[in-house]
Amino acid sequence: MIDKLKHAMTSMYTTFKEKTKKQKIILIGSIVFVIFVASFLATFLLKPRLVPLYSNLSPEEAGQIKESLDSKGITSELTNGGQVISVPEDVVDQLKVDLAAEGIPKSGSIDYSYFGENKGFGMTDNEFNVIEKEATQTEIEKLIKSINGIQEASVMITTPDKSIWVADEKAASSASVVLTLKPGYKLDQSQVQSLYHLVSKSIPDLPVENIVISDQYSNTFSLDQAGTNSNMSAYEEQRQIKQDIEKDLQQRVQQMLGAIVGPDKVVATVTADVDFTKEKSEQKLVEPVDKEKMEGIKISAEKVKETYSGTGAQAGGVDNTGESDIPTYQSGDSNGNGDYEKTEDRINYEVNRIKNEIVKSPYEVKDLGIQVMVEPPKPDDPSSLPQGTLDDIEKMLGNIVRTSISKETSQDLNQQQIDNKIFVSAKPFNGKQQTTAPAKAGLPMWIYIAGGLLVAVILVLAILLIRRKNTDEELDAGDYLTDETFYNVPEVKMALDAEENTRKEQIEKMAKDKPEEFAKLLRTWLSEE
Repeated sequence: MIDKLKHAMTSMYTTFKEKTKKQKIILIGSIVFVIFVASFLATFLLKPRLVPLYSNLSPEEAGQIKESLDSKGITSELTNGGQVISVPEDVVDQLKVDLAAEGIPKSGSIDYSYFGENKGFGMTDNEFNVIEKEATQTEIEKLIKSINGIQEASVMITTPDKSIWVADEKAASSASVVLTLKPGYKLDQSQVQSLYHLVSKSIPDLPVENIVISDQYSNTFSLDQAGTNSNMSAYEEQRQIKQDIEKDLQQRVQQMLGAIVGPDKVVATVTADVDFTKEKSEQKLVEPVDKEKMEGIKISAEKVKETYSGTGAQAGGVDNTGESDIPTYQSGDSNGNGDYEKTEDRINYEVNRIKNEIVKSPYEVKDLGIQVMVEPPKPDDPSSLPQGTLDDIEKMLGNIVRTSISKETSQDLNQQQIDNKIFVSAKPFNGKQQTTAPAKAGLPMWIYIAGGLLVAVILVLAILLIRRKNTDEELDAGDYLTDETFYNVPEVKMALDAEENTRKEQIEKMAKDKPEEFAKLLRTWLSEE
């Protein structure tokens, strides 16, 4: 085995020594280039793929995990300002189990597990209350951080001291919450409401009005408004609704006219006046059950009849008055014969009582304006667009205006007023908007670089092999010619008819004495043929 190795090394050294200076430089450069590329690819491709083990870590937690991983000899990497720690993909699941068994990461805050780990009788009531409040704050922070879009949360609770007097009014607790939202995230109204109720139900005697929730920029969230500034959020909301209405109408006009004159030959803008007034009214109506007879339903009836006959008239007048108080009334002491009869019918009817609460929609389009610019088929000749086409466009836009404006407003508009809200013009476009197609997601740049280097290496090796093959053939041909030139075949004087036999004898003699030179000579003859 050693002899074969020495023979191979000697053969390689001899072959290298026989090369020209230029060939040696090319060969050495090719070997160095191949080794460099192979090392680069091996380092880049064989590098372990790292995936996040934990994210959103505090500096203390990241330090604990990093120290534990280094002690285990596991490759790790900190990214995103030390908040994310990544490890090789094949060990991430096992590491989560191992670190959890070690109690890592530890946030350093007090939670309810503190009471189980620190049992004893040496704690005063004040110490217990402080630790209990801290544990409650920590648990609420964990609950809040589990909500989507919230990265960190800090909770501060203030609880009143318990009074020993029964007559004292019970004071309420209060809480302040500061949220750190993820970049670009905004809480909606349902999430804000859930935060208020979560904090309120987690702390005894804590009404919702005693809770303040804000973000990292000191913007306050309220129950009735999901935004941070009520006035500004209302403005932004109204502005967004107005823009949505205008954009929707503009797209409809653009699409409709684009089908007539071409999508690149029409430009439309829409301006809308939207009424955001919220109206709520209450209406109470009383209607008869039977509208024809204008009667209700009889629910009770009473008939009273009084009669009197005998000597002496019935006592008249008004109670508690005398004869002189009301002269026209009969006195109670008058005498004589007479009859008296009184009949009274009392009927109670029930009618329909209707109570309507009317809430008027706040989003009504009070006014609308549409401006359209159309490019003629021949931009230099405005008359190439027929006037009939412009009239049709105005009629279509008029129908859009009439149907888009609120019913109450459109009823009072005549055709002239609607035409005043429309502007259509035919003019050439000096500049058109150029739309660029969105860039398509492709392979990472390093793949193209690695592929290009690999193709370059293959091409260089192929060129070197071809040149080496040609050089070897040239050298072999030169050696054959040299050997053939310096090799003298003994002359044999024979007759001309025996020349063929003489050559045969010379060839046989060369094959026996110098087989290697004979083989080279034979290859030369074959290459010449």
